[in-house]
Amino acid sequence: MRTGSGRTGVRSPVGLRDHGAMASTTTDLAPLLARYARRLHALAGTEHHVASPLGAWLLLAVCASAAGPAAADGPHAAEVRAAARELEDALGTSVDEAAAIAARMLAAPHPLVAAGAAVWNDPVVATGGWQAWVEGLSAAIGTGALPDQPALDTWARQHSLGMIPQFPVPVTDETVALLATVLATRVSWDVPFELVPATRLGPTSPWAGRLGQALATPPVPGRGHRPMIVASPLGDVAVHAARADGGLTVVSVAADQDVPAAEGLDLAHTLAPALGLDEPVDARSLFDLPLGDGPLWSLTEEEVTSTGWDSRVERITAVLPAWSASDQHDLDAPDLGFAAAARLLSALAGSPAPLPFEAVQAVVASYDREGFEAAAVTAMAVATSALASPRRTTRRTAELRFGHPYAVVAVTTDTPPRGRVDPTWRTPWHGTPTFSAWITAPTDP
Repeated sequence: MRTGSGRTGVRSPVGLRDHGAMASTTTDLAPLLARYARRLHALAGTEHHVASPLGAWLLLAVCASAAGPAAADGPHAAEVRAAARELEDALGTSVDEAAAIAARMLAAPHPLVAAGAAVWNDPVVATGGWQAWVEGLSAAIGTGALPDQPALDTWARQHSLGMIPQFPVPVTDETVALLATVLATRVSWDVPFELVPATRLGPTSPWAGRLGQALATPPVPGRGHRPMIVASPLGDVAVHAARADGGLTVVSVAADQDVPAAEGLDLAHTLAPALGLDEPVDARSLFDLPLGDGPLWSLTEEEVTSTGWDSRVERITAVLPAWSASDQHDLDAPDLGFAAAARLLSALAGSPAPLPFEAVQAVVASYDREGFEAAAVTAMAVATSALASPRRTTRRTAELRFGHPYAVVAVTTDTPPRGRVDPTWRTPWHGTPTFSAWITAPTDP
């Protein structure tokens, strides 16, 4: 895996909800992503990194739609079914449900998150099965011929709000198919952080002496900031939720220093959906905790004058460092699902053997005083080296020549509503010539 971090091992999460079971048809996406995130972040290591489990999951879900009934009954049915089972293990749900979720999300992106997907291919793989799959994809998924590298870089840059300037997978002469998803967000906090000396990160913080400043919630956090201490299977943890207007919340979770990265990330994946939806969590009362300094908080007590009815008043603030990260992750580990996706696409293309593939995610993120921004482009390329050996065959080619005056007619048609067979649904546009021409004076393009 190419990342900006190390590859030390991590333990499996303990004491947290088990999302390993297959989801039902009424799917809650959050636990599926928590499950997938365990695999992706475990490979990314325990050093500083950022990833987008959703970006990778969506690309697998787009591929999952290739395991439809036509493919499952085709000449490579056994390979399709085996690959589909592996995909379902990675996705955590059925290929049909995953494909439906991806189609809905890409057709109606969140107002604060730009989302896109594309499937490009060379005509060499455009078999009947492949073509039927591409034609059946959601209209929100771009399709077409393989772009060149500059066009791919432009696609990545434009769809990532300029944060990812290059497409993460290079296109070569052997590339026959490319698939990609992109997610991007750039938001401002409802209420900006204040800047404070980094020493307020605490005397035991390794960053306190290295940084000059840190971010602090306003003295009375109120709207936009929600700091709390939460009881969890990992013990009491420090939690801060920063909210951007329009529906994006960034949740930070700090556990004891000896808690492995995998377990901390898994807890954050459990808490973040609840906090984003304003659902209750097991927040601790400050009056149930011991006074004094610790690595996660400092708790003091004083007598104050209050105009409220409560005899005890609680006030919580938070200090966090700003951060940014940029990583590139190889997604070829078997449990991430891309090997199965490549086998499925190979069968769809009629290849007698699995085609070689490369799957990569490029991701960047930044968290600072004013807001949060992040972008991820997840891409998979399929190459040709495993295609059948060349053989002699007969080919005829016709070249049509429009070298003298000719006619052009444009006709519009409507699509009948689902289930309508009578002609009353037709509008005046259906089957109507809208433009016609007789060409006698062509010009240079």
